[in-house]
Amino acid sequence: MERLQKVIAHAGFASRRKAEELMAEGRVKVNGKTVKELGVKVSPSDRIEVDGIPVEREEPVYFLLYKPRGVISAVSDDKGRKVVTDFFEGIKQRIYPVGRLDYDTSGILILTNDGEFANLLMHPSNEIEKVYVAKIKGIPSKEGMRSLQRGVVLEDGKTAPAKTKLLSMDKKKQTAIVEISIHEGRNRQVRRMFEAIGHPVLKLKRERYGYLTLQGLSAGDARELTAHEVKQLRALAMKKK
Repeated sequence: MERLQKVIAHAGFASRRKAEELMAEGRVKVNGKTVKELGVKVSPSDRIEVDGIPVEREEPVYFLLYKPRGVISAVSDDKGRKVVTDFFEGIKQRIYPVGRLDYDTSGILILTNDGEFANLLMHPSNEIEKVYVAKIKGIPSKEGMRSLQRGVVLEDGKTAPAKTKLLSMDKKKQTAIVEISIHEGRNRQVRRMFEAIGHPVLKLKRERYGYLTLQGLSAGDARELTAHEVKQLRALAMKKK
């Protein structure tokens, strides 16, 4: 027996919080009866509907994808461009990306059908460290690097302190390679942070997500996360909760 909102989330229908809202609004039925109570538990034989649509239960699955550049972090694209789920054609479950990486950004992306898990990882207060390597235009000054470390002011507010490391620089080409670690997940955040200190990003890759790395993978490769890795991610996200 599992809580109804958890079953809805695991089915990829909505996050657990959204599922609770749907229940409160009287949009969820179990065996033909409307259920609004959040504590209700259901069995595998129970028939669940949301807005009249049957909820098909799926076993939760968790994948790590090495997203290549030039791929959309979505399950479909109205312009016909390649999307991340195109790399999982043999997977029956309805998986979707947790958060996103820009079209021109490569690296680690997690995909799952577990809405509760996805919502937990994307929560603004999570403490999961994300490590990026950026090739930027120009050579950043020590003060510029310190600005990133202190946090820079963007149009949607000041960023949290970041960790940075200058990996290399090419004075002739006037480019540099910088490693930056953040734990926020704002839209195009790393690119905007570098733009804020006057160094546009030429190339960007997310190399680490919590304990996860790209070890053994090439662009376009994917693998299933182990139960231990999923447990570690949950623990990281709930650290400060």
